[in-house]
Amino acid sequence: MIQTDILIIGAGPTGLFTVFEAGLLKLKTHLIDALPQPGGQCSEIYPKKPIYDIPGFPEILAGDLIKNLLKQIESFEPGFTLGERAETIDRLDDDTFIVTTNKGTKHHAPVVVIAGGLGSFEPRKPPIEGIENYEDKGIAYFIRDPEVYRDKKIVIAGGGDSALDWSIFLADIAAEVTLVHRRNEFRGALDSVEKVQELKNLGKINLITPAEITNLHGIDKLSGVTITKKDEKPIQLEIDHFIPLFGLSPKLGPIGNWGLEIEKNAIKVDNSYDYQTNIPGIYAIGDVNTYKGKLKLILSGFHEAAIMCQSAYQRIHPGKKYVMKYTTVSGVEGFDGTKKEAKKEIVQTIH
Repeated sequence: MIQTDILIIGAGPTGLFTVFEAGLLKLKTHLIDALPQPGGQCSEIYPKKPIYDIPGFPEILAGDLIKNLLKQIESFEPGFTLGERAETIDRLDDDTFIVTTNKGTKHHAPVVVIAGGLGSFEPRKPPIEGIENYEDKGIAYFIRDPEVYRDKKIVIAGGGDSALDWSIFLADIAAEVTLVHRRNEFRGALDSVEKVQELKNLGKINLITPAEITNLHGIDKLSGVTITKKDEKPIQLEIDHFIPLFGLSPKLGPIGNWGLEIEKNAIKVDNSYDYQTNIPGIYAIGDVNTYKGKLKLILSGFHEAAIMCQSAYQRIHPGKKYVMKYTTVSGVEGFDGTKKEAKKEIVQTIH
């Protein structure tokens, strides 16, 4: 049985940063993830997608963010159970937990943190007849490698941040980018909407709204689409790739059966204090949780991880005072004894 102080379910950005925050408190961590490598969606779905709202990085690729996070936590030596899904949880008489995976691996910890992002997920597919016939034959629901689209004609459908961001990014890679959205208004960030409009004015993006893709064409692979606008003649467009980006349909999976309070497929937490669920000792942070005013941003998950770890420390060491040392002046000391030195020390006592 694997023993740890904090068991983290989900090895995406929020789960990985939890390792760092726990390490500063000298708490050992172990992560479970159903994917075969750390990083969550950032590694599996869009490693080459640029992210613009990570503090200190005007732009960073999702895959590079994961590499940086893994480098940041090296000295804290976290454990990993990868390629396995957290299946069941049992509370013991001493208020600790045993979490068992679908492959029978058991983990024992006094604190369990669910940082599973959207949980298990699948793409939302547009209701176009025969769309499954072209999957991986010109249709993709995720962009893993933008180089696949170099010098190709592509159509992107969607009105959220992913559709906007990828249209902007691929404008300098693809031979032709057409963005189709069923409304004139977009749900994404205003800055991205303005950038798309600018690229449209420069002739680098074709923007067709309000419109929808209604038919797909091609024999062995996709070769064209029909774009329909209300009260106008349908547009026949020859393309190489169609990328519908309508988001993900989240599914909590087995975690949804753990007795946690669920609201709209997310786990309700107490954000007035420590992001604990209705079960003491089980926390939920990142996109998997919900509370009034919740923002599903990576940086929000980082903040929640820091607060949660302080609460977890008190649960693991009740009544014990911890003297927090600011990393900017005290350095970071790992479990292996290595330390990044700082020039002087300022301390703050936490009760």
